[in-house]
Formats: sequence, structure tokens, C-alpha cells
Amino acid sequence: MKRLALPTKRGSVLTGVLFDAPADKHVSTVVIAITGIHGNFYSNPFYVNIGKTLSAAGIDFIYAQTADAFGEIPTVNVKTGQQEVIGSWNEDFNNTDEDIEAYLNYVYQQGYQNVILAGHSLGANKVIYYLARHHDYRISHFLLMSPANLEHLTSVVTDEEKRKILEQRKRGEGDQQMPFNLLGWIPGTANTDYQWVFDNILDNVHVEPEKDFSQVAAVTHSGALVIGGYDRFTYGDPEQFLKNINDHFPTAQQNQMIIIPKTGHTYQQKEQELADDILKIIQGWNK
Repeated sequence: MKRLALPTKRGSVLTGVLFDAPADKHVSTVVIAITGIHGNFYSNPFYVNIGKTLSAAGIDFIYAQTADAFGEIPTVNVKTGQQEVIGSWNEDFNNTDEDIEAYLNYVYQQGYQNVILAGHSLGANKVIYYLARHHDYRISHFLLMSPANLEHLTSVVTDEEKRKILEQRKRGEGDQQMPFNLLGWIPGTANTDYQWVFDNILDNVHVEPEKDFSQVAAVTHSGALVIGGYDRFTYGDPEQFLKNINDHFPTAQQNQMIIIPKTGHTYQQKEQELADDILKIIQGWNK
């Protein structure tokens, strides 16, 4: 394994881990897995299973933390030289492109011939957002694990909390932390909370077929979609949720859908089954 520290255009540094294949294997394929909110090794240990399984099979894997992999991440901005704290508490979703491109630029520099862009939870939504506007031929496929139904997540935000977010921004204190945790577990500034609730550019997948799937419809890549059979963010029907998303892809007929039975959003107790299924998918693409 190799630790990565990759600068973005704005100077913030993102950290990840490269699970590299043994030196005696010829490696041409790499999977970049964009994390979801608080989607780190500690909360989502399935990344380790995937990394070990793929690297043993001669496929490199990058656990790619974005700004919100933890609540707060102390780092040093390489442009300003100043210490800064990034994290879910002050994430700007408009930096999604920069975050993903930091990892893409790294793998392109390394000369991989086959790049698979993956994401879990909110990371999957970020992959959709990116691919909808960047039709990069160097990316061969996408891999979406448990896309986040943001309407379901934010449905718990009360009218009083919404009012407080708007009032704090109106006072010019948008970069100050709110006195409550959004969704009950995400500390955030008024500006970040505003994006979550009122102006979320990552709200691109839905349970209802008639909702806005314009980002999904703009993706020209093909790939695979994976979800746990007990995923609780789908109003009780994960398989239909995934099918509804896939139906809006122009590449729907080419895409694969995998349901991991008897597990939820983070694949607890089924981490190795998830890793094995992902390996089979990629080996099929590489034939």
C-alpha cells in the first residue's frame, strides 16, 4: 500500500491510499473509488476488502478521500502555505470536479491504460455529476455503489433549521458553523448546509421516475451499479431504485446491476462478497 497526498487546483490536499498489485504483475487497470460523506476506512471497511482483492488479482485500487471523508481534516494548503481544516463541516460541492481531477491527474501521470471511476454513496453522486459534463475517453467505465438518495436524507431537516440556515447567511456569517448538526450527525457551516438543503448540485438520483435525471441522462460512459438489498435510503425497494437510475442512462442496456443481498448501505457483513463481485465485473470488462 502507498499513501497518497494529492493537491487540488485550489491548493487543498486530499489524502488517499493506493492498493498496488505485486511487482511481478503487469498492471494496466486502476479503480478510483470516490468516498462518500464520512466514508472513511473506519466507517466503511469494505474499501480494504476491495483493495486487497483487486490488487491480488493485478488491478490497482485507490481509496480516494474527498473533502468530506471526515468531519474535519487538518492540512496545509500548498498554494497559500497556510494551515486549513477541510471536511464535511465546510465542504463546497462546487469543488467536486477539482477533487476528482486530483486523482484522475495522478493516475494519468502513472500511465494506466484502463481507468475505472467509482464512487460510494455521495461519492457515486459526485461521479455522476462529473461524468455528465466530462466525457473523458481515458475513463473506461463507471462503478456506482449505493448512490445517495439526497431527498430522503434531507427530509429530516426541519423548517426551523432551514430558517436558521437562511438567517445566518443573511447576517453574513455563512462560513460560521451552525448551532445544530445537519441530518442529526453532520456539523456544518451555514454555506455548506445551504447547499445540502437548498441548492444541491449532487441531487441527481431519485426513487421517483419523473424526477430530474438530467445528469444521469448526460453520462455517455457505461458501467455497473451496485446496492445492498437492505439499503435504507430507498423507501424499501433498493432494486427498483437502482433500476430507475439505470433506466435514465443512455447506456442502460450495456450497464450491469448487482444487488448484494441481506446487507445495507455500507455492505456490513458482506464486504468480501462486494469485493468479489466487483472483481468479476472488472475482469469481464477487461476481456
